[in-house]
Amino acid sequence: MSQIYTILFDLDGTIVNTAPDLMAAHNHVMKKFGHSEKKLSEIKSLAGRGAWVMMQRSFKEEIKDEKIKKKMTKEFIDFYAKNIDRESQPINGIIEFLKWAKNKKISMAVCTNKQERLAVDLLKKLDMSKYFEYIAGADTFEFNKPDPRHLTSVVEIIGGDLKKTMMIGDSEVDANSAHNANLPFVLIKDGYTEKTEKEIKHNELISNFVGFEKIIEKYL
Repeated sequence: MSQIYTILFDLDGTIVNTAPDLMAAHNHVMKKFGHSEKKLSEIKSLAGRGAWVMMQRSFKEEIKDEKIKKKMTKEFIDFYAKNIDRESQPINGIIEFLKWAKNKKISMAVCTNKQERLAVDLLKKLDMSKYFEYIAGADTFEFNKPDPRHLTSVVEIIGGDLKKTMMIGDSEVDANSAHNANLPFVLIKDGYTEKTEKEIKHNELISNFVGFEKIIEKYL
């Protein structure tokens, strides 16, 4: 086993603050289809489970018309794809940590419920994709988070060891994925979730990645 350790990262709200661009896409669709727009501060109650769920959470009444659903989702994805890195920025300290981990020969991968092509494109545009051995999106496999196979399959693909792996994320979806895969979980504070840090199971709690090496060294 060449890797000394494997770290799996969520994307939105964990390694990149994507809220401004997600909300811009959300509000573009809402305006076009005659629904009310939302404020950036409302991202926590909307994001985390993909484009359609983000919009569905905005409606007072559930939309059941499949054609409308598809049209709105396509509009969201098309707009978001064109504006994906307009205001999105890496989380504080993450670039320095990724460089440190790479130098330590720690394997790293991304497990996100964002579409794979969008995740890859965003990380390339932010010059972050080079740090990851694999990027798995919501549509990479036939399953996604909180299904533990989203995590375990990635570890298998990159030749890692589940006994030497951890998951880092900002929501209960990430926590449940890690718990279901029997992996230690690091929670990012103030993520894209309405749950409080006390309501989400975690082994470590961080605000950002500044000085995160000290925590990782305990697991190596």
